[in-house]
Amino acid sequence: MRLGVSIIGGVGTAEAKAILRHVKEAGALALAGMNHLVWPAVCINCKRSICEGDRSLCKECWGQLLACTGADYCPACGRGVSRYALVDGACADCKDRKILFDGIARSGYYSGSLQRMILTFKYYGRTELDSTLGFLINAALEGSSFIDEIEVFVPVPLHWSRRLGRGYNQSMILAKRLKHTRAKINTELVRVRRTKSQPLMATPAARARNVAGAFAVRRGHKFAGRNICLVDDIKTTGATLNECAKTLKEAGAAKVFAVVLAVAGQDIS
Repeated sequence: MRLGVSIIGGVGTAEAKAILRHVKEAGALALAGMNHLVWPAVCINCKRSICEGDRSLCKECWGQLLACTGADYCPACGRGVSRYALVDGACADCKDRKILFDGIARSGYYSGSLQRMILTFKYYGRTELDSTLGFLINAALEGSSFIDEIEVFVPVPLHWSRRLGRGYNQSMILAKRLKHTRAKINTELVRVRRTKSQPLMATPAARARNVAGAFAVRRGHKFAGRNICLVDDIKTTGATLNECAKTLKEAGAAKVFAVVLAVAGQDIS
């Protein structure tokens, strides 16, 4: 502080502090500029160069992300639909479907930059995307009608062999990003049979057969009478969420909700 005062001479204390603050800010800006020259900022999704102030994504990716998030959707199945088209809390498309979970919240459509981020996060080890994707799924949860009912978060499990090969369960990473005043993560729902990849299944019936009986709960589970929220990355036909919900309710769960990053199967172009 003596050095700073000697440099600015007889300037008053308040003025001296203001000058030193501006000097520090100028130094920080210069350092940031040098850092950008040596390590240019890039979009975490498409790798295009961006400005430091673009908050991880380029303008095109932000535009695509905004285009596929935020719209109204059916709280029963997650498909995009106007709130005025709902009848008894469900859209026409899911009215006659067998939905075993009690409600769903989702961040957006499985499209554009959201789709690319999910794919690279899930299959290519880009776990650093968890901050952006975690923000999105947490926003979906906070906007849900059932957030105050949740007592337990249950990430949709992978079979141990797939978990070993991938190195992580993307649903668990997303679950850890969720913010809730009291709900904790529970891993007592397990996948006991390795199933074929759901995208390879051509029809909803084939998807349902593929995951039938694939889940179980560990002995000594504590699901009886509790309200659970499943956490997953993508919901397509809902076969996996249905099977998980069925297993949890057979284990005594009172209600089973779901929160996902994206709902697939809708063209928004």
